[in-house]
Amino acid sequence: MRRIRKWWRKGWAAAQGLSEAECADDPFVQFERWFAEAQRCGLDYPEAMTLATATPAGQPAARMVLCKGFDRQGFRFFTNYDSRKGQELAANARVALLFYWEPYERQVRIEGSVERLTAEESYAYFCSRPRGSRLGAWASAQSAPLGSRAELEATVKVYAEKFKGQDIPLPPFWGGYRCIPESFEFWQGRLDRLHDRLCFTQTGTGWQRIRRAP
Repeated sequence: MRRIRKWWRKGWAAAQGLSEAECADDPFVQFERWFAEAQRCGLDYPEAMTLATATPAGQPAARMVLCKGFDRQGFRFFTNYDSRKGQELAANARVALLFYWEPYERQVRIEGSVERLTAEESYAYFCSRPRGSRLGAWASAQSAPLGSRAELEATVKVYAEKFKGQDIPLPPFWGGYRCIPESFEFWQGRLDRLHDRLCFTQTGTGWQRIRRAP
């Protein structure tokens, strides 16, 4: 039954498409609509997104992360500042995000810049994580060479003992970023690969919307 519902939704979305009349004039409003539908669809991680970064020399890298909230200020995610992505963000604060919701055959591309969240914002989210995840943030020197799995697990035990019976503080090397969008693309899959692509670009007075060929 789940598979039947999934393919029914997919066929429905492809048949409906995305017209200018149905698309919101504000990309944040349109994103919220599609995100809410993805949540209702029963996906395990509708907040999963690809985060693409690049070095100053132009070498790209992409990985899946979780969007931990969004509003008109931007899209938030968290990581180790010393990780590869953290180092690339420090050197080149330009990113691209990609959300893909397969049951509806939809994707949203976002491009923009990033800024670090405040320590208070990062700590508020850090405290919401399970205790094991907070210990893991301390124990993992993310992206650094690791001798073995046993080495990592031993480091976790060290921090578990260090913070035993007390709140775990926010690591100074860990926290959040906000992607500030400068462009959006809403892609709706259609039959015969004649997909709908409605794109928004930020202007001095708001957002300009255009349709692009599939």
